[in-house]
Amino acid sequence: MADQDSRAGSRYTTGELLDFTNRVHAAHDAGLSAAFDAPGREDMPAIQVGASEGKTLEILMQMIGAKKIVEVGTLAGYSAIRLARGMADGGMVWTIEFDPRHAEVARANIETAGMADDIEVLVGAGVDVLPTLEAHGPFDAVFIDADKGNYDKYGIWAADNLRVGGLLIGDNAFYFGELLNESKPEAAAMRRFHEQAAERFDSVCVPTPDGMLLGVKR
Repeated sequence: MADQDSRAGSRYTTGELLDFTNRVHAAHDAGLSAAFDAPGREDMPAIQVGASEGKTLEILMQMIGAKKIVEVGTLAGYSAIRLARGMADGGMVWTIEFDPRHAEVARANIETAGMADDIEVLVGAGVDVLPTLEAHGPFDAVFIDADKGNYDKYGIWAADNLRVGGLLIGDNAFYFGELLNESKPEAAAMRRFHEQAAERFDSVCVPTPDGMLLGVKR
């Protein structure tokens, strides 16, 4: 019989278990490895989604037949490649990166993965770049993995620009375990992101290591 307290599930997770399931279900080819390992090579923060979370993004895009995808927070391009691999033929991922050097690294990794025609890397602050994409909408999916203090703004934009049935995904939804910290403005923004998603989406927060919010637009 399953443990009645789902919070206890994390006690079963070990490094060896995760290594096995990542290897079996979310293995990397050369293109994915180049992007995933880029932060270590390029002196960038290693804050990209994990292998299983990346494969989850890919499968979610397959499930909804996504053709128009927006990502806020490119880093080295790993999640953008995962999103693009899951989208339908003829689709496009528009991914936004604040740091020009990170964007340059991402473009090189996307080229290595053979996806330069499927992913456009845009440089700038998310709040500034998102409005410039609206003519391409409505979108099938919006993935947010960027500056946490603006998640509430990104979530509102997603709600306004996704199609009905479109998918909102927000990584780090637990805000590094500080979601309920009343002293941090970024935590307050993340709580608003959760609350706004619950108002306009059928939503859930999946208890990945730092939480992944999923919402289907009503």
